Amino acid sequence: MSSPQRSADAPARALLPLWAAVIAAAVGGFALVAAFPAPGIWPLSFAAVVLSLLSLIGRRAGGALLVGAVFAACFYLPHIDWAASFLGDHPLRWVPWVALAGVETIFSALGAIVIALAYRWVRALVVRPIARLVTTALLVAGVWTSRELVMGSWPYGGFPWGRIGMSLAESPFAPLASWVGPSGMTFLVVLVAALAIEAGRRFASARGEGPRAWRPVLAPAALLVALAVVPQFPTSAVGSLRVAAVQGDGPAAYLDDRERYDVLEAQLAASAPVVDDEVDLVLWPEGGVDADPLADANAAVALDRAARAYGAPILMNAAVADGDLVYNTSMLWTDAGADQSHAKRFPVPFGEYVPQRELYARIVPDLIAMIQREYEPGDDSPTVDVDGATVGLAICFDVLFDQLVAEGIADGAQVLMFQTNNADFRGTDENLQQLAFARMRAIETGRAVVNVSTVGTSQVIGPDGTTLEQIPADEPGAIIADVELRDGTTPAVAAGEAIRSLLLWLPLVAVAALGAAVDRMRRLRADQAARR
Repeated sequence: MSSPQRSADAPARALLPLWAAVIAAAVGGFALVAAFPAPGIWPLSFAAVVLSLLSLIGRRAGGALLVGAVFAACFYLPHIDWAASFLGDHPLRWVPWVALAGVETIFSALGAIVIALAYRWVRALVVRPIARLVTTALLVAGVWTSRELVMGSWPYGGFPWGRIGMSLAESPFAPLASWVGPSGMTFLVVLVAALAIEAGRRFASARGEGPRAWRPVLAPAALLVALAVVPQFPTSAVGSLRVAAVQGDGPAAYLDDRERYDVLEAQLAASAPVVDDEVDLVLWPEGGVDADPLADANAAVALDRAARAYGAPILMNAAVADGDLVYNTSMLWTDAGADQSHAKRFPVPFGEYVPQRELYARIVPDLIAMIQREYEPGDDSPTVDVDGATVGLAICFDVLFDQLVAEGIADGAQVLMFQTNNADFRGTDENLQQLAFARMRAIETGRAVVNVSTVGTSQVIGPDGTTLEQIPADEPGAIIADVELRDGTTPAVAAGEAIRSLLLWLPLVAVAALGAAVDRMRRLRADQAARR
């Protein structure tokens, strides 16, 4: 067995030649695409991570950057190809798609260097095989998750789309979300994959040890079985709310050709069945009213009449001006007008506002000129009270942010209602991918979720993530359902901030400490060589 000093200075030995690593990374990226809806083959998440890690083991910085970029590009380019739909038929419609995928690829590739360093430095410093196996798997899983958290929060608020944990919404492991949240799910997936790789390497090097050689191989299998049988953390049923979720299928895309009130009229038409039922709340999607009802008397009168006809308030959404500022605002509208409101917390950069507009206008002036919206972020509670029941809200993109969903639960939310407008992405997988987030939020919080879209697919989702009712895409309709109310806070919500902080900082500190230790070892050896 080599000493730590010799291992520290030994050249890194790549597990795969570079050409094979590039192929493995590419296949891994495409496998991860298939793990998400559609087609949603969740086991491919584990396979994708294994292939990515195999391509990184033993790589130096340049090689890790390359294979990390290949993996990320092969994932993000097809995974978010719907971003090219936002600008319609514009000849440069591919720019937002390629730019967003490109930024994600760059950050993923930089993070891949850190993962490769973690592999190298643990191997240099940890001599005992089992300790090396466990330490490597924990650190690699931590660094991967840390990278995911950074990309989900920066720049411009981040893009927490395509998180590994969110691919498991329909897997046997989904109940884990109630204990550790989406970031914890990512950590566990990568931990299993990294353990499997290290166990395989250990087995290959210890085949002459007889039955003992199989022991490391059993570790990832045992962990996988244990994770699959963890039950969802229980919450308590405390009643129900009768909700009408209405999908109008109106011309709600940013570039749709429409007349004033067309979207509102579509929502009113699809809500007709509600008149003959007794409901507690009528839920409309993001952008379901294409006028500011606080400034437009015609829209306000139409909403007043509708609320009176339904015998229930309408939880609707519109762009609302407050002086010179504009907010993407959901309002609880009664027959006497707006009663409560909540403004979107995380407007979509380059969709609902343009950060550093002057800078980007110099680069792509035609595209930036098309985006006239400049929504301000809200800062109010993501909840409204409906006849004594507290409803937690997330407006479209906001559903991606763990802290906002947790804030709603902390403010007493007993059911979650997500309003979204997917009209810009008709005919793509964007809506199905977003539904996976909604399903995971139900499991994570132990709350029923009503996810309503302008154009579909709208669903009522049970607290266990089961789809109870739905309206297909591109069809108007209304779901009328008794939606369960629940109390109780899951560990994922209660400890979510602490879990994310630990998974963000602890792996980075550990890698830095390992790097410092390796550097010190090299210096000591250089000093010893100089004295000879």
